Amino acid sequence: MLTVGLTGGIGSGKSAVSALLASHGAVIIDYDKLARDVVAIGTPALAAIAQRFGPGVIAPDGSLDRPALGAVVFADEQARRDLEGITHPAIRDLAVQRQLAAGDDAIVVHDNPLLVEMGAVAYCDVVVVVDVPVDLQVERLMEARGMTEDEARARIASQTSREVRTGVADLVIDNTGSLDELDTIVGGVWDELVLRAAAAERVDRGSTTG
Repeated sequence: MLTVGLTGGIGSGKSAVSALLASHGAVIIDYDKLARDVVAIGTPALAAIAQRFGPGVIAPDGSLDRPALGAVVFADEQARRDLEGITHPAIRDLAVQRQLAAGDDAIVVHDNPLLVEMGAVAYCDVVVVVDVPVDLQVERLMEARGMTEDEARARIASQTSREVRTGVADLVIDNTGSLDELDTIVGGVWDELVLRAAAAERVDRGSTTG
C-alpha cells in the first residue's frame, strides 16, 4: 500500500485532481465527507460539540447547524481550536478505518484540504500539492462561488500559506492551465505513484524475507 496525501488551497482545483486520480484507480478518502460523517446525528463528536458550544449549534432535527457553528468558530480562534480538538481525532480515526479497508495493494489518496494543519503529512509516503498563484485562486472563487474579492482573500488567508504547502510537497501539480493539461500532468503523477508503490512493495518483501 502507498499512502498519498493530496492537498491544495481553496480554488486550486484539488477536487479535480482527486477525481482524475480516482479514474486511474486510486482509492480516495475524501476528508470533506469524513468531516460530515463524524458529526452525523448520534455520533460522539456531535455530542461533544453540543456540550462545548451549546444547543444553538444544533438544528431542530438534531443535526449540526453548520452556519450557526461557523458563525461562532470563524470569529473566535480559541473556539475554532476547540472544535478541531473534537473533530480532527475523529476524522483521523475514520480515515484509518477507510485506509485499512482499501487492501494491501491499493494506492490510497487522502484528499485533505487540512493535511498540513492536521499534522498528517508525517503519515504519508508521498505528499502531492495542487498549486496555483493566489490571484488565480481569487479569480476562481469569485467566478465559481460568487465570492467578493475580499471574501476570497479572507478565505485564502485563513488557510496554510502556499509556501508552507509546497514546502512539504514531494510532488507539486501546477494547475494554472486547461483541464486537458491537468489530465496530462495527473497521468504523469499517477505513473510516478505506481512506480513508488512498486518500489515500496519490493522493500517490504525484502524486509520480510531478509
